[in-house]
Amino acid sequence: MSQNGLSAQSEQTGTPLKLGELGAPAVSGESVQAQTAAEKSIAKRYLDLQSAVRFPIQLPISVKSKAGERQTETQNISANGVLFRLDAEMPVGAPVDFTISLPASVLGSEADVQIDCRGRVARSFEDQGRRGVAVVIDEYRFERPEAL
Repeated sequence: MSQNGLSAQSEQTGTPLKLGELGAPAVSGESVQAQTAAEKSIAKRYLDLQSAVRFPIQLPISVKSKAGERQTETQNISANGVLFRLDAEMPVGAPVDFTISLPASVLGSEADVQIDCRGRVARSFEDQGRRGVAVVIDEYRFERPEAL
């Protein structure tokens, strides 16, 4: 896989932030007070990146982690990452491989296009009995069908 080259700048400092340089922030309400200075810095950078425009797109996604492979759908997607729901716990910082399917009918192609992604869990939370998981995308590669 190749580096996606996505980057952002901190609004406060103007310092470029590369997605591959981010750590695993802990930003839940009860954990913010117990964070070290380094963790607070990482959490701040995460919140700066979180301001990317989110698109509420539901697409099929296959999530592969240490717990195995599961099928679900995206809740929203941004230039920085993706949010989906799972019935399994995924710890913050855990590496995740996932494949997003773009339907042929939407693309006007003969076959679906797959986006193979590698990232890590940035947030994990409970919502309506299911686990919400936000993943930062570190790398991605388009898998185009040979029929195109």
